[in-house]
Amino acid sequence: MAYLTLHGINKIYPNGFHAVHDFNLEINKGEFIVFVGSSGCGKSTTLRMIAGLENISKGDLLIDGERANEKGPRERGVAMVFQSYALYPHMTVYDNLAFGLTLQGVDDDVIDRRVGSVAKILGLSDYLERFPRELSGGQRQRVAVGRAIIRKVNIFLMDEPLSNLDAKQRVTMRSEITQIHRQTGATTIYVTHDQTEAMTMADRIVVMKAGYIQQVGTPYDLYFDPVNMFVAGFIGEPPMNLVESRVENGMLDITNNPIDPSKFADKSVIEEYEGKEVVFGFRPEAVKLAEDGCEPADSFKMTGKVELVELLGDNTNIYIDMYDANVILKAAPHVSPAPDTGVEFYIPYESCYLFDKQTEKKIKVKR
Repeated sequence: MAYLTLHGINKIYPNGFHAVHDFNLEINKGEFIVFVGSSGCGKSTTLRMIAGLENISKGDLLIDGERANEKGPRERGVAMVFQSYALYPHMTVYDNLAFGLTLQGVDDDVIDRRVGSVAKILGLSDYLERFPRELSGGQRQRVAVGRAIIRKVNIFLMDEPLSNLDAKQRVTMRSEITQIHRQTGATTIYVTHDQTEAMTMADRIVVMKAGYIQQVGTPYDLYFDPVNMFVAGFIGEPPMNLVESRVENGMLDITNNPIDPSKFADKSVIEEYEGKEVVFGFRPEAVKLAEDGCEPADSFKMTGKVELVELLGDNTNIYIDMYDANVILKAAPHVSPAPDTGVEFYIPYESCYLFDKQTEKKIKVKR
């Protein structure tokens, strides 16, 4: 049995706005689940319903097999880390960490041991007598996380906890939160709009759009087997290239480049799309630039004109004008073609995707 079950969860506000639609998810004990999506997609609202900070309009929330809809936040055995650090500015780090235990009437010696243990895990041992204003953003976020884990609850809820940190601090805290999860073994639900955080931290990812679940799966599943155009374009950096195309006489017309789609898709399925518009997709990192006339096996050649080159250190992003379409290629850091020059590149058949333009769902392809 799943440890946490959301069955048909809906959130409808008094003004009629339907924020979350029929949310269904089963979460196993000890899993690290990430809700990801654009702003306003309903991910934080769903988290707040799990926490008991928002009422559930319709549906059932089960925690360890028991219905929890009517339970208060404290009765649910959850601890939440907010986007803002929500620390008490007049309290030291020690007192902020100990506050929840003090309210529960825990003995002082037990509090002292648990504060010391959590501070050691989070690298805060030397800062226990400082006030929040004397800490960096990353240190304050550690205190916020520590205040949650010190209670030893079974469920951690984190609502965009790294959004106020700079890029370097986010990378550091990402790994620290992952390590804390492994040490505590608590079921963790983490909300973010950053797909990199989702891909690097999650056991499973829930992709949301406009209040609906688009796909649930491992980072591998979402990257290599997206169910629709939204997931394909959301997961990956840079995002998947999506080029409008059409099936004519069994061939896929990609910006005046006729390609045999049966090389990477089920031929019987392709026949159903004869004369219809589809969307062709490929990831920027899947391509191979043409070099010394050597053509990679099981791939096809495309041509275009270089518009912009971005050297990022570990790789180069090359923006290509491909007739009526604009795509991005991800190349090695030493590759730097000049703007306005022609470029040839190869796309492996195994890295191709097709989507129905009307439904935006993925068309069956061979893998």
